[in-house]
Amino acid sequence: MTDPVIIVGGSLGGLRTAESLRRSGYTGPIRIFGEEPHGSYNRPPLSKEVLAERFDHSAVAFPQGDTTADVEWNLGTRIEHVDLDRNVVRDDRGKDHAYSGVVVATGLRSRHMDLPAMPTSGVHSVRTLDDAIALRGELTPGSRVVIYGAGFIGCEVAATARKLGVDVIVVGKGPLALLRPLGAQLAAQIQSRHEAHGVKFFMNSRITRVIGGDRVESVLLDNGVEIWCNAFVEAIGSEPNVELLHGNDVDIENGVRVDENLRITRADGTPWPNACAVGDVARFPIPRFSDRVRRVEHWNIPTEMSRKVGRVLAAYLNAVDDIGSELAHPFDPVPSFWSDQFETSLLAYGLIDEADRVELLEGREDDDCVYGYFRGDDLVGVCGIGMRSSVMAYRSKVGREAS
Repeated sequence: MTDPVIIVGGSLGGLRTAESLRRSGYTGPIRIFGEEPHGSYNRPPLSKEVLAERFDHSAVAFPQGDTTADVEWNLGTRIEHVDLDRNVVRDDRGKDHAYSGVVVATGLRSRHMDLPAMPTSGVHSVRTLDDAIALRGELTPGSRVVIYGAGFIGCEVAATARKLGVDVIVVGKGPLALLRPLGAQLAAQIQSRHEAHGVKFFMNSRITRVIGGDRVESVLLDNGVEIWCNAFVEAIGSEPNVELLHGNDVDIENGVRVDENLRITRADGTPWPNACAVGDVARFPIPRFSDRVRRVEHWNIPTEMSRKVGRVLAAYLNAVDDIGSELAHPFDPVPSFWSDQFETSLLAYGLIDEADRVELLEGREDDDCVYGYFRGDDLVGVCGIGMRSSVMAYRSKVGREAS
């Protein structure tokens, strides 16, 4: 086939897919289209090191080896539409590009508040390198930042800003920071540690207005409290970038639906053989943990998905006779994430938000510890503060098969 494999998305998933295609024996052309002006870079440091120091792209860029030296990069180019019937993508300049295989690796975008008269200056989110660089200029000693959202991004930004001498206030909709991903016991510990460092929390609260002319001056809570600030950070979640697939026979509700081999599926469940999706945008089955199809926004998932997709597409495009053997081994990851907040280092394996009960497995609640997350009798996840070797020892024990 003379048409290239086109990868839509220039972040980690896009780069790793190109690498996997080459390792799997695909020698044809590869084109990567990335909406950002930057090449692939590491995102976890955005809410930590990039905010704390004056890093540029070179400090977080992923190195590229000889394997992908011939990959054609098209940065600063948005793909507006993928036509799965015609095997064509269309860019934001109206140009069509034919493909032999396509990989959707478009990831997520920050969710924003729908409020009237939002100020145009001093309002930030943290999703891209440019986002982090813009916010970094606001984090000066003695200034005040209000962060709306008490999830991982909100709490990591809060910790970084506080260490820079910024007065930090976190507003969250739930009763505890990080409650949904961690459960009440561990979430209470993390919030307490933040408070010990001077972070202030307004929980069970919603922001109804962001006040200011051109620049933010304060925020108004639903209980009438007004909080002045120099900067405001929206950390209220994200949305999958699936609009480019509108008009196709696909399921794109809360991410693009893929099968157990990460091939994009039609509405009737049958897959497109030459179209796959990787990373946070993909909704896929993980039967060892749950019966439901879901997106997983954990840091190891794009890399592991990309390895699988490279093998699947290479086998298909190279017309390998035994492609069935590759398809007979469904994608079956053990998700993992980590988070550093002040002196607290979290490490987790599995899908801890699938649990219906949580138990302290090792350590003390007010110190380093390991929590187990259970659904029925199955250990579906484990998360620890410190005690990394203990947490890592549980990796092979999580999931229904392990149980």
